[in-house]
Amino acid sequence: MNPDKKVIIDALLEKVNASPYVLVVDYTGMTVPQFSELRNRLGAAGAECHVAKNTYVKKALAEAGRPDIGESLVGQTAFVTGESEVFAAAKAIKNFEKEFKKPEMKVGILGDAVLDADKLKAIADIPSREAVLSQLLATILEPSTRIARVIQKKFNPDADSKKDEAAEEAPAAEAAAEPVAEAAAEPAAEA
Repeated sequence: MNPDKKVIIDALLEKVNASPYVLVVDYTGMTVPQFSELRNRLGAAGAECHVAKNTYVKKALAEAGRPDIGESLVGQTAFVTGESEVFAAAKAIKNFEKEFKKPEMKVGILGDAVLDADKLKAIADIPSREAVLSQLLATILEPSTRIARVIQKKFNPDADSKKDEAAEEAPAAEAAAEPVAEAAAEPAAEA
C-alpha cells in the first residue's frame, strides 16, 4: 500500500476508534460557507466533520472492526465523529438540514449497530442528557415541593395573602407609570 494512503487511513482509524459513533452524510451541492457553518455547529455539539475518499473510510471502518456500510459510502460523503453524545451531533445535522436542505443523513454506526437515516433523525429528537437529568430531578423533587407548600400554607397562612396583595399592586403601579412615561415622551417628540 502507498505510504501516503496508509497515513490517511491511520488518521481516519484514530478518529473512528476515538468515537462511539460514525454518522455519514451526503453533502452534494453544499457551498464552502455552508460546509464551514456545518463544521462550526458540529464543533459546538462536540463533533467533527471529515471528508475523505470513500475507499479510505471503508478501510478505516474495517480495520476498526465496525460494521460494513460500504453500500452507503458512494457519492460526496462526509463522516461525523465525536467523543460526546451522538444526540447533539444528530440534532445539529438535522437542524442544519431543515435550514439549508442539505446535507442529507445517510447512515450511522452507533456502537456495533447500523442506523438508517430515519433512526438517526429519531435520535436527533431525543433531548440531551442534561435535559433528561433536569426533567428527572424535577419529577423527583415535585412531591417534596408540594409538601413544603402545604406545610407553609398551614403554618403561615398570611404568606399567600401577602403574595396576592403584592401581585395586585404590581400591575397597578405599572399602569400608573405608563401615562407619566408617555407624557414625558411627548415634549421630546415636539422639540
